[in-house]
Amino acid sequence: MPMRVLHVSSGNLYGGVETLLRTLALASADRKGGAVHAFALCFEGRIAEELRAAGAPLTLLGPAKVSRPWLVWEARRSLMALLQREHFDAVVCHAAWPQALFGPVVRTAGVPLLFFQHDALSGAHWVERWARVTSPDLALCNSRYTASTLSSVYPRTPWRVLHPPVQDGGPGLTASERTSLRGELGTDAAEVVIVHASRMQEWKGQRLLLEALGRLRQVPRWKAWFAGGAQRPEEVAYEEGLKAQSSALGLGERVRFLGQRSDVPRLLRAAEVHCQPNTGPEPFGLAFVEALYAGLPVVTTALGGPLEIVDASCGVLVPPKPEALAQALRELIENEAARRRLGNGGPSRAQALSAPASFLEALEGAVRSVEREPAS
Repeated sequence: MPMRVLHVSSGNLYGGVETLLRTLALASADRKGGAVHAFALCFEGRIAEELRAAGAPLTLLGPAKVSRPWLVWEARRSLMALLQREHFDAVVCHAAWPQALFGPVVRTAGVPLLFFQHDALSGAHWVERWARVTSPDLALCNSRYTASTLSSVYPRTPWRVLHPPVQDGGPGLTASERTSLRGELGTDAAEVVIVHASRMQEWKGQRLLLEALGRLRQVPRWKAWFAGGAQRPEEVAYEEGLKAQSSALGLGERVRFLGQRSDVPRLLRAAEVHCQPNTGPEPFGLAFVEALYAGLPVVTTALGGPLEIVDASCGVLVPPKPEALAQALRELIENEAARRRLGNGGPSRAQALSAPASFLEALEGAVRSVEREPAS
């Protein structure tokens, strides 16, 4: 009987956790004879649709909201019914919120419990304090950086670093496809495109990048694409502020805000440089690995998870200051050979860090380490 693992998440937003779940579902579907990875979500949404499209077993537990305790109890009952109905070798709760809500259910059902740590922890947030009540058998940390914060919530829990899986975005664009896509975005063949693709959150560095680009107004032959749409009201306000900042800096048509895109791998392959200069530590950084697969040199700040991703073979690390960022970008804009050298180092680096097949093997090894002997 193949190993069966249940992954529990919220499902109401779309970011790094959801990207990991989608990649996991696709990679396990392509792998013959491996474990069965099933999924349980609270909310209907984009990730639920993607998991169904991948053919993954999916259960909707119900829209659990802490402000409505009866909905939490209903979702917990749904999970308990699933665990009693089907055999699972382990349950993986992705992030503190599912761990807080559903960890006790998994414990009661007698199934090994793993906590996948996607973010740095402080132990101060009420969700983390709630999650602390139920210790997992094992924590899977998405970077050494996040692992360094695990003890604030789970000081005695064993842990392993497991870099998230990232799919290779596929072959490069043909010359005509590249020309067409760049033309749609008002960019000609001679211009160096700097691409930033992430959620509209200030710590993702869009504002810092605009400040740096403002210092490069007199440098010819570059444009910048910002891909990513707002998902919350505060993100809408932030995006409007970025557009106003770009206008005030006199960047005009050199900066394009592209909104939410479903073709980010194609955008990366039509650009020359990836730059997401975080102003706060990134827990890991899937976007950086995607850029490496695309053969782009990565420019980012020396904070958090990217320190485990970007090295001198594939990118440039700078302090979170506009002057230093502008200088690094200028050197790459003006030096095609440097761009090519760093870009060539990207795919092998990405593969070594985040190959989906290697992730699945390591995840299944982690599950085996906490498996319990069946009752006689």
